[in-house]
Amino acid sequence: MNLLEESQRVGYVSRSVPFKGEDLKEQILKLKKEKNAVILAHYYVDAEIQEIADFLGDSLGLAQAAEQTDADMIVFCGVHFMGETAKILNPNKKVVLPDLNAGCSLADAAPKEEFAAFKAKYPDAVVVSYINCTADIKAMTDIICTSSNAVKVVESIPADKQIIFAPDANLGRYVAKKTGRDLILWEGACIVHIDISLEKLKKAKEENPNALLIAHPECKEVILSQADFVGSTTALLSFVQTSDCQEFIVATEAGILHKMKMAVPHKKLIPAPANEKNACACSECPYMKMNTMEKLYNAMFYELPEIQVPEEVRVPALKALKAMLEISK
Repeated sequence: MNLLEESQRVGYVSRSVPFKGEDLKEQILKLKKEKNAVILAHYYVDAEIQEIADFLGDSLGLAQAAEQTDADMIVFCGVHFMGETAKILNPNKKVVLPDLNAGCSLADAAPKEEFAAFKAKYPDAVVVSYINCTADIKAMTDIICTSSNAVKVVESIPADKQIIFAPDANLGRYVAKKTGRDLILWEGACIVHIDISLEKLKKAKEENPNALLIAHPECKEVILSQADFVGSTTALLSFVQTSDCQEFIVATEAGILHKMKMAVPHKKLIPAPANEKNACACSECPYMKMNTMEKLYNAMFYELPEIQVPEEVRVPALKALKAMLEISK
């Protein structure tokens, strides 16, 4: 089995890395320079990857960074749909992902055939899809949105138009409430955000009465209704920096706490507890954690696994992404 077959079958290049710790970090940075590569990373990946990324951000920021890069190779430390987004925006650049198995429960929640049938029921509706979806869904979409700009995107659509909002129903309900629009929702959800425990959260609030609850709009409505602030990952980060409050319970994926702690080391940050019992007693995305320094090195060294998007999918998907990026300028 050659390397290409291996990367497609296993999901990554399974080769031992002859470096560890600082040496591995130095070799990754060396490869980046040699190959004119850019490392894009989401806030939810492990801290050591966040620290060597050229750009660290949420879905909107990463899409904007992918559109603007002049690198020859984009190395995306995130999940599969993010790599697809980068490829849609950069058809002539090589886009690699450390592990193809790094998927997304939201993207998986909207299968192509089922969504096409759903869309066909509302032929006059404008389709707004959250960026956390596959390239196939993006190709069936009129305009993409992220949690940073979903309200703005929906408000840009004429009031007499029906709107299908997919695939995150919790974000859709939040946007409907903020805009007063009656959205046709696809019932998808993020496994990380809906696993935040209401019961444990109540206990955390009792133990930390001075803490503000800040939450991502992918959380369940019952969580959002109790939040002192709701916003995208970047908005949550900005809020803890600008708020006079000294304590926060953070209801989103725990990876953002690394950046928050760097920004506000003097403030107390408490991860919202998950229903699932895990080592961190917090909400972690198992897909984001598939990105490791070793897989990152191999992806850069072997330039595999590579993301490909067929042109018949890429072109309409690009139109939907460009519509979002234009609004977000």
